[in-house]
Amino acid sequence: MLRRLLLQASTSRRLAAAHFTPPHSPPLLRCPFSSSSSSSPQQPPSTTISIDRSDLCNPAEHSHEPCSDSDLVKHLKGIIKFRGGPISVAEYMEEVLTNPKAGFYMNRDVFGAGGDFITSPEVSQMFGEMVGVWAMSLWEQMGQPGKINLVKLGPGRGTLMADLLRGASKFKSFTDSLHVHMVECSPALQKLQQQALKCVDEESEADTADKRAVSTLANAPVSWHATLDKVPSGLPSIIIAHEFYDALPVHQFQRASRGWCEKMVDVSEDSKFRFVLSSQPTPATLYLAKRCKWAGMEEIKKLDHVEVCPASMELTQSIADRIASDGGGALVIDYGQNGVVSDSLQAIRKHKFVDILDDPGSADLSAYVDFASIRHSAEEASGDVSVHGPITQSQFLGSLGINFRVEALLQNCTEEQFESLRSGYWQLVGEGEAPFWEGPDEKVPIGMGTRYLEVSQEFGVQAMPTFVLLKNGKEVDRVVGAKKDELEKKVEKHR
Repeated sequence: MLRRLLLQASTSRRLAAAHFTPPHSPPLLRCPFSSSSSSSPQQPPSTTISIDRSDLCNPAEHSHEPCSDSDLVKHLKGIIKFRGGPISVAEYMEEVLTNPKAGFYMNRDVFGAGGDFITSPEVSQMFGEMVGVWAMSLWEQMGQPGKINLVKLGPGRGTLMADLLRGASKFKSFTDSLHVHMVECSPALQKLQQQALKCVDEESEADTADKRAVSTLANAPVSWHATLDKVPSGLPSIIIAHEFYDALPVHQFQRASRGWCEKMVDVSEDSKFRFVLSSQPTPATLYLAKRCKWAGMEEIKKLDHVEVCPASMELTQSIADRIASDGGGALVIDYGQNGVVSDSLQAIRKHKFVDILDDPGSADLSAYVDFASIRHSAEEASGDVSVHGPITQSQFLGSLGINFRVEALLQNCTEEQFESLRSGYWQLVGEGEAPFWEGPDEKVPIGMGTRYLEVSQEFGVQAMPTFVLLKNGKEVDRVVGAKKDELEKKVEKHR
């Protein structure tokens, strides 16, 4: 563009002579010529060039003042401007969490005490160990297949899978059958997971140039995938989704005088984000209609707000199809309720609730999981899959023998480990504040689920619910856990 403008400018030049005097330059100096045959020096004619600059670009002066908008905020405003109108809450949520450059999960560690929130695996090793007991129990009920896919959706730091593999490493026939698949889109978290699983690269015998990662915790191959559909099919799959569904983007609807309207995110005149209602039906209205049909009018008419999660419905259908085709089961552990979810979307930054639209990308966004919707989606996808639950996390871990496990660990531990185990155990299965706590009030262990109950009492969540999808057959004789005598034998092996 600049070259074309300069060429245009050059055609308008009017040369009066061969000499050039730049504009605003000092006058030409008259230099005397020394010559014996000349009595006076010759003076060159005074000439100038006229340049037409009317077509040249005149950019505004560059400002070195810092811009208040982050890259993600600029990106979101750009989308809204390009569309010529607001975007859905679901699209806003997806960009905030998983934008490749500035998404909340994409470039940093957000878990643990130093992050923004704490999950069950970060509380105690027993959580991952008990999930491992469930996986081994299911594997045994399937007839101990020689090869299975162990899939973790949203592995976080990799703590749950690390504790599972470490606890299961004594059961070699089980670990020898595993190919671990981690479904993770964040490069930063993938690195943390590799470290947690103590992965090393191993050359393939078929091709020395082809390398694969192997977890030294159980000598099991590990692969990473951006989405579940990238995980190879054809083998029985044990799929674990712990605090994964709650991060899937939700569409929010609000009852108005003209009917149900989708809540959208727009930019106000003062350049801040705000919520508005759609002026006409949106594509997500189809999912709202499906959810209302599943619920029935009696349940819906009591509500002024409804959340639907198409991504959750589609993911559940994919899981159900895979289990029906290849065999196996899926375990879903998350905060939610067994019915239509109302206005539950929340933002957490540094363990505190903040405004959803405040500084997007700096806080975690999550919404309660609609377990009834998961059930309907699975049953609609395949008649070969049975759905069980939800039950509370306390009931789930209790049925798997966490009481036996904590007793075994407490028999051989230091005083510091004793306090850590007791606090972790209470946080996983207790309700309310721990009665044994003697430390600072702000650090009192609180049973999982009750801290959310205090914020959103309308949902009546007593503890983190657990949901199980299994292929129909002999493996559904026991929905979760194992029989007491089997658990006692497993605990004895751990001691």
